[in-house]
Amino acid sequence: MDEEKKQYQVIRQDLIRSVITEPLLTEIQEPGDGLVDVIIDVNLQYQGGREQAFQAVREIAVEALAAIGQAGAEGMRMPDSVGSSSNPFMSATLPRVAVRKMVQVDGERAERAAAPWRSAEAARDANAPPRSEAQPMKLGPYLAIYRIWKNFEVVPLIDRSISTVKADAARRAFLSEGRDIVWAVIDSGVDRNHVHFEETGTLDIKLPLAHYDFTVANSQGAATALRDGFGHGTHVAGIIAGGVFKPRDPKIKAVRSRMDAQQNIVNDEEQLDTISGMAPYCKILSMKVLDDGGRGDVARIIAALDEIQRINDYGRQQLIHGVNLSLGYEFDPKWFACGESPICEEVNRLVRSGVVVVVAAGNTGYGTAQAKQRPTGVGLALTINDPGNAEYAITVGSTHREMPHRYGVSYFSSKGPTGDGRSKPDLVAPGERILSCRSSQKQPPGANNLYVEDTGTSMSAPHVSGVIAAFLSIRREYIGRPEEVKQLFLNSATDLKRERSFQGYGLVDLMRTIQSV
Repeated sequence: MDEEKKQYQVIRQDLIRSVITEPLLTEIQEPGDGLVDVIIDVNLQYQGGREQAFQAVREIAVEALAAIGQAGAEGMRMPDSVGSSSNPFMSATLPRVAVRKMVQVDGERAERAAAPWRSAEAARDANAPPRSEAQPMKLGPYLAIYRIWKNFEVVPLIDRSISTVKADAARRAFLSEGRDIVWAVIDSGVDRNHVHFEETGTLDIKLPLAHYDFTVANSQGAATALRDGFGHGTHVAGIIAGGVFKPRDPKIKAVRSRMDAQQNIVNDEEQLDTISGMAPYCKILSMKVLDDGGRGDVARIIAALDEIQRINDYGRQQLIHGVNLSLGYEFDPKWFACGESPICEEVNRLVRSGVVVVVAAGNTGYGTAQAKQRPTGVGLALTINDPGNAEYAITVGSTHREMPHRYGVSYFSSKGPTGDGRSKPDLVAPGERILSCRSSQKQPPGANNLYVEDTGTSMSAPHVSGVIAAFLSIRREYIGRPEEVKQLFLNSATDLKRERSFQGYGLVDLMRTIQSV
């Protein structure tokens, strides 16, 4: 009987690990009391039916609380249905130890109800099944609880594009927040004083990592890398990471634009409670290559790419996992074989060393042609900008921030194919009127508008950088395997039913990519 009790104990421990999901299991195993908010997924295969399962969960909670002596814990909330009775979920606020005890109680009740073993006398009968056949799976129809999840706090995410790429859904379902991922933003610097980067410590990196300013002589650790007089890099970084989750007083301010009845652009100021990047806890490494006037050159970008190679010891260690390049130049195939320019070569080399490189396609996809009657506006093919022509880069075009199926690919977004006939862009992501951080160096006198809208494939690329950072944070086996990551996102993209040279594989979809592996 002692051996039998030991086997039952193993069964119950396995049951706890299979029923209580992470990160809740880790949280309730940590020392300390306190309450925890949970979602209880009721077993729809329960032998007594759905309603009996709900009732059983309530009874299990009462029994568990009595067993641990916390039946009257302050602030506790007993299990109750979430929404209509047609869904299988109950929510509760319970002591940590009670959650674990509920699973044990459920298992004990199931053992008694299922009776998969015989009495001690019958067990000695030669015809009795061996003890090993009393497997936990036989308890299935008698268990009232299927899964217990942590009930994460849900906050509104103001910029609608985060739901367009399903980064919000993936965060709630998989906790894909970008933790322990580092993304380099090669741009005009990032404003370290912006509130967006404070709560999540976005710019707090540790040696051997450092921020760089390639517009000055001594670039490593330069304080000016965290100053953004042009404003572009701060806006880009805010789309990838960071966020404001706690209400502030006074509330943070944003400026949105709209067309009035006379087709004039009007700016409206509004107050925000919360706003978030695609991967809020991803770390941003600023590599400043544009000066305060937005001027830079290819040499600075190549220097930045090379520095990333050095930091990563040329692929031997992955300290920087990805790069965002929301800058480039118009490419003319006469200059080089397409995709073979120096910057494209460096991008390809960096990808082959294990780093994901995301590049904006460019904003030169619309122009004027001379029709027979008059000049007319047309979409222009073969307009992918360098370094978007790099074979191994993930090149991103633009779509509407919240209605991509209706409005398709943005008229300005550079169109493929490449000059030598390869398919580009690879993906599209929201790029129209995207709300993100306004650098403090770009504030008008007396203004306090911390968030502004901007448009372009420069905004599309960081959406993809952010969702890939979120993906890598929970699918860590793909760190250092950028070509496989690219293929996963291409295969999981949502087809917008537009021309391939306009949309590539379609709209990036984080949720589907996570679920595909």
